[in-house]
Parts: sequence; C-alpha cells; structure tokens
Amino acid sequence: MGGTGRIVRVADAALVAVAALAATLAFDVLDLPSPSLFGGLVAGLVRGLAGRWRPAVPRPVTTAAQALIGISIGALVDLGTLAAIGRNWLPVLLVTAGTLVLTVLAGLLMRLQPGISPVTGAFAMIAGGASGVTAMARELGADDRMVAVLQYLRVLIIVVLMPIAATALFGAAPGSGGTTVDDAGPGWPAGLLFAAVCLLAGVPLARLLHVPVPALLGPMLVAATLDLSGLSREAQVPAPLEVAAFLVIGLMVGLNFTRESLRTIGRALPLALVLILGLIAACAGLGGVLAATTGASALDGYLATTPGGLYAVLATAQDGGADATFVLAVQVLRLFVMLLSAPLLARWLRRAG
Repeated sequence: MGGTGRIVRVADAALVAVAALAATLAFDVLDLPSPSLFGGLVAGLVRGLAGRWRPAVPRPVTTAAQALIGISIGALVDLGTLAAIGRNWLPVLLVTAGTLVLTVLAGLLMRLQPGISPVTGAFAMIAGGASGVTAMARELGADDRMVAVLQYLRVLIIVVLMPIAATALFGAAPGSGGTTVDDAGPGWPAGLLFAAVCLLAGVPLARLLHVPVPALLGPMLVAATLDLSGLSREAQVPAPLEVAAFLVIGLMVGLNFTRESLRTIGRALPLALVLILGLIAACAGLGGVLAATTGASALDGYLATTPGGLYAVLATAQDGGADATFVLAVQVLRLFVMLLSAPLLARWLRRAG
C-alpha cells in the first residue's frame, strides 16, 4: 500500500503541475501579468479545494523559487539605473518614502475588514514588487493568499488603466518612442551560471548574517552586487527557470486556500478595491511632486511612481516617448526599498498589533 500511495501522490502532483502549465499558457494568451504565478495559483487553489488531502510544495523547491525571483529582481540594478537618479536622489528618495507611508496607511485601513491582520493588510497594499512580496509574505507572518490576490488585483488594474491615463492625462504619444533596449544578455548558459552563483552564495550568506527571508533577499543582494560590479556581464535568469519559479510560488499559495479563506477574501474585495484606487491616485500625486522637483515631465513622474506593473510601465514609457531610464531607476529604487524594509515593517506591525 505504501508504494501504491506514493505512486498516487506522484501522479497527483504531476497532474497539478500539468494543470498549472495549461493555466499559464491560457493566461499568457490573455496577456495577464505574471501568467505563470496566476497559473500556479489557480491550479493549486482548485486542487486544494478538491479533497481532504492536498500536496505540499517541498521546502527546497520553494527556497529555489524564492531565490530565482530574488535574482531576477536583483538583476534589474545596474550603474545606468543609479546614474539616472543622479542629482535628483533626494526628491526620488522622499517620494519613495512617501509611497511606503501610503502603503502602511492603506494597510492599516484594511484592518477595518474583520479577519485581516496589520501585517497582511500592509503587505497586500505594498506598492511594487508584487512577486517578491508574495514570495516572502508567509515567512513574515502575513496571509499569503490574501496578499497574492490583492497584490495582483492592483497590478491588473494598473495594467488596464495606465495606458489610458498616460495618453489622456499625461500626454503620452503611442508610437513616438524609440526601439526597446535589447536585454537578451550573454545567453542562457551564462544566465544559468549567474543564477547558480547567486543562489549558492546568497542563501548561505544571508543565513549566516541573519538576514530576514534569506532565500529571497540574499540572492537578490548578490545579484545586484554582481550587476553593479560588471561581473554578471548583464546575465539574467533564463526565462524557463523564471517561469518555473513563479509557477512554484503560485502553487504554494494556491494549495493553501480553503473555502473560508476564499470567503474572507471575497468580503475584503470592496474595501480593497477602494484602497487600491486611492493608492493609485495618491501615487500619481507623488508623481506630480517628483516632476515638479526634478524637472522631469509629468508623464515621467506618473510612470515612475505607478504602484506596480513594472514591465507594463516600461513598455508604456518606451512606446510613449517618456524617459524610460529615469522611470526604471525610480521604480527599481522603490522596489528595493519596499522589499528590504518589508521584514522591519512586519516586525513593527506585529509589535504594534
């Protein structure tokens, strides 16, 4: 019976993985953000609600997925990104801090909905780094199911509304930008080596230094260091590994869903929607402040402070004639600030709660 049970469980896990891949392809066709994360989440949710026993993602697999996501984020940093901030570092930093404050306030307002802790509310509203926040949420005491749903609800709203707002309100001229930058890097063998070095060095080093969420933040910081030093040669995590990492995180969150958690999320959606729209509007206001204090255009300020949807933001900036380098610099700085401050924020909110 033991052998039969193992075969059944392996077959079950394989079926869930196939379902996740099929959902990923469907969401990719629909052009949804992070289709592999959504695919894994939906497949895991369906399987999690289908029976009493549910498979669990092995801990080493989760660690590897967190590390790959961290490496992908760390690889966004380079000298050109930092140079784009230049003499405007102070207003950029102040606007980033302002976004963090807005995040905390929105998270505290989420507590008006019964069943949501301060940490879960804040993480659900953190502006930027949806994949990283979702990957670290459970380790820092937040409900990763609520965090994933609300984070990607905000990203989806931004992806839909941003091109309209950029054109109608901020003067973007679609088709006026130059060609996109070729970010192919030196190829997948170098990318594989880069990912392996960051993972094998970053996780043990972060654990040695007692860095919170070592599986994500350690490789992220190693990747950023290698990128800034030029040693990475602009290598990136190979696309199939990145897709697999997002899929694993989606599965991890989805398998943890219960009927009660779905009801809790459903009850929270009206308040969350109001707060998300308010956060988007408030960040647009911060974009106006950034434009006024740095001499950037209103379009640059708006895109640089949009609370999420990084790759959609860059596509809009490049197509609409905005300063894509400046927009990327501000977005990446905020991304790092949010992810590095998340453990401290979680600790403070738990104590305050």
